[in-house]
Formats: sequence, C-alpha cells, structure tokens
Amino acid sequence: MTARPPEVSAWNLANGLTTLRLVLVPVFLVVLLHSGGHQSSWRIAACVVFGIASMTDRFDGEVARRRGLVTEFGKLADPIADKLLVGAALIALSALGDLSWWLTGIVLAREVGVTALRFWVIRRGVLAASRGGKAKTLLQSVAIGLYLLPLPAAGHWVAFGVMLAGIVVALVTAADYVLRAQRMRHSG
Repeated sequence: MTARPPEVSAWNLANGLTTLRLVLVPVFLVVLLHSGGHQSSWRIAACVVFGIASMTDRFDGEVARRRGLVTEFGKLADPIADKLLVGAALIALSALGDLSWWLTGIVLAREVGVTALRFWVIRRGVLAASRGGKAKTLLQSVAIGLYLLPLPAAGHWVAFGVMLAGIVVALVTAADYVLRAQRMRHSG
C-alpha cells in the first residue's frame, strides 16, 4: 500500500502572496485613478503598487514549488490574479487615454483565448505556462510600469515599443498553446 502525500493547507505563504495580489488590484486602481489619473505623485504611487503586485506573481509560484505548497486554490487563483492585475491596468490606462484600446483588446482577447484553451484540456492535464508566456508577462508588466510613470514623450515611445514586443510574444505563445492543447486533446 502506497502512502498518500500529506494534503497541503490552502493557508500558506504562496497562497498568501496570490491573495495579496488579488487585494492589490482594487488598491492599484484607486491609486491610479485618484485625481483623474494624471497627477504625477499618484502615478508613481500606482506604479509602486503595480510593481509590488507583479513581484508577488514572480514569487508565489516559486515558493509553492520549492516548498511543496502547491494547492488547488493556488492553481486557480494565481492565473486569475495575474489576469485581473494586467487587465485592470490595461483597461484603466486605455480609459485614461494613455494606451490605445486596440492594444488592450489584443492582450485581453489573447488572455481569454488561452484561458479557454486551458479549460478545454483540463481533463487531460494542465496547460502550463511556457517560458514564452513568462516572457510575455514580463514584457507587458514592464510596459505597464512605463506607461504608469510620468515620463516625457520619448519614454512613452519606449513603453509602446516594449508593449508591442509583449504583444508579439503573446501572439506567438498563443499559437504555441493552441498546438499544445490540440496535442493534449488528441493524445488521449
């Protein structure tokens, strides 16, 4: 008889970091949109909150894997927290006129599509994030951080370039996820 591994409590450091990210989403929005969203000090504060929230994404999965704290809650809440943070930032920046809606639309459509793919293959296994997916997240987070900062016009062109690079990586990885999902569905 094989011993079952002990069940990991949902109350752990990794899930705490994920929960912190979820809690920081509305805090980030309030700070960003304070005073109409264009006061420099509030934009810097919003960038700091976004940066802290983004860092929790970097560490929660690492902590969960390294310490054996992977839970069903974490598997579900982590990607939701990621999408809420990035989606809220993109929508707010577009509503403020700082980011073109077409860029936001592409990113959000890609995220909805990849999420749908993950649910499509869930019975066959987990469609894990690839290195490209992690690079996409990093590029988009850096671009959002740049858009949040009160930079001169040249800085906004850098932000736009980083966001475009993130979108290219997002589209390439989306195609990769489609191929991986099809293989998972057909492998039985």
